[in-house]
Amino acid sequence: MKEGDETLLIVSLYVDDLLVTGENNIVLTDFKGKMNSMFEMSNLGEMSYFLGMEVFQTQQGIFLSQKAFALKILNRFSMQNCKTTSTPIAIREKLTSQGDFEKVNESTYRSLLGCFLYLIATRPDIMFTVSLLSRFMHYCNVNHFKAAKRVLRYIKGTISFWMMFTKVESMKLLGFADSD
Repeated sequence: MKEGDETLLIVSLYVDDLLVTGENNIVLTDFKGKMNSMFEMSNLGEMSYFLGMEVFQTQQGIFLSQKAFALKILNRFSMQNCKTTSTPIAIREKLTSQGDFEKVNESTYRSLLGCFLYLIATRPDIMFTVSLLSRFMHYCNVNHFKAAKRVLRYIKGTISFWMMFTKVESMKLLGFADSD
């Protein structure tokens, strides 16, 4: 809901989870009252967990994490006790569908990449590697699976990472490109 240039109300809906936010408490209270009169609802107060994301709000900003989901992924793929690595992909890693490498179970590989794709919502640090690994969904071999396991080892070592959003008065967009 907008009034002029000001956004009054933001409503996020996913199946039966509803998240309502806005700057105007009167508009928020009115909306929640109307929704509550039409539907059975619970007001859980300030957001602390939504769609598998842990949310921590402070004066410094809003922090998001998917630590619980990351732990589930590690357990699901029997990597909960693995050694950690400091990067999600090896330097100069060259993955290809060419060559005579042993194939792996495509279903398992796709399932792992699906987990990674959900995890990148709070972990942009693995986005490039997951994008690269996704190119081999239909022809995955032991090298691809080994690279995916490296991402799991990286996640294990960075399990306590949070994504932070801070409020700023003005924003200056900066960009960087590495043509390598």
